Amino acid sequence: MTRSIAATRRRWRGFAAAVLVSLAHLAPPAQAQTAPAEPTRPAPEKFTFITNWFAQAEHGGFYQALATGLYRQAGLDVTLRMGGPQVNSLQLLAASQADCIMGFDVQTLSAWEQGIEAVTVAAAFQKDAIVMVGHPDVVKRLEDLKGKTLLLATPAYSTFWPWLKSTYRLDDAVTRPYTFNNQAFLADRNAVQQGYLTSEPYSIEKEGGFKPTVFLLADHGWPPYSTTIVCMAKTLRERERAIAAFVRASMLGWKSYLQGDAATIAAANALIRKDNPPMSDDRIAHAIGLLKSTGMVLGGDAAKLGIGVITDARMKKTYDMLVAQKLLDPKKVELAKTYTTRFVREAAVLP
Repeated sequence: MTRSIAATRRRWRGFAAAVLVSLAHLAPPAQAQTAPAEPTRPAPEKFTFITNWFAQAEHGGFYQALATGLYRQAGLDVTLRMGGPQVNSLQLLAASQADCIMGFDVQTLSAWEQGIEAVTVAAAFQKDAIVMVGHPDVVKRLEDLKGKTLLLATPAYSTFWPWLKSTYRLDDAVTRPYTFNNQAFLADRNAVQQGYLTSEPYSIEKEGGFKPTVFLLADHGWPPYSTTIVCMAKTLRERERAIAAFVRASMLGWKSYLQGDAATIAAANALIRKDNPPMSDDRIAHAIGLLKSTGMVLGGDAAKLGIGVITDARMKKTYDMLVAQKLLDPKKVELAKTYTTRFVREAAVLP
């Protein structure tokens, strides 16, 4: 009897084990623990920006945004194309060869007379960097231009010269061509030449061995913004998000470029030298110093309202000046259509 009970128990244990094995085979496999997949990011949107000259520190904020990935973070794949003496950037903009260009108020406002609906959306430079350069022992103030030989390039006659002439009661008869060579100025102590704040004064000091007198016309009432971001009105309607992203990333680039140390801006300067190999470290450092000391980017309204700011009052002042100097036909150009303050207001990049 005892053997029979033991045998029965053994049979039941064997049967139970077999059932468990069968159930194990039927059970679904355990799910592997995997991390949730990251959402797929859309490809960066291509965006082309043409500058107003060969690569230089005066374009540093844009190169900084490219070098540090600010454009990529904003969802943009930005190409910076250099301008130059043979590049008509406004024409390229109108022909849809660029999304935006680096512009200048006088040029942008005048474009509307030609039917080109170019709109300024930001102003990296709160001042135009145009200067008049004189010999330090001869010219000590702008009033001293009277009786001097003034060396002017052709574009001056449709930009700052009419304003300078009427403000200081000068005459066309005293002007001579400026060929972007300093030799005529260096050879004549009675000569005063036009220039760009960060360029001609630097080269005159190197070539002539003396520090010239430099008058930044913006500090004497010349009102336009410069180094602006200009886009076609059509592009504003069709690519509003991309333009907003470009403006904000560019202004963040300027903040980083002018407030960062040498290590912070090294990559941007390397890109500048890559695009424009003759650009030296010394010239770049000199230009950065002047941009800082003059408040070109971070000063004026930008200090309180944000880098790249445009104000209605300032645009009206430039418009009224151009109309008064007969450089603009108010019947053909409606000021309100030529600029917008919305993008820089929304960007709100304070120094």
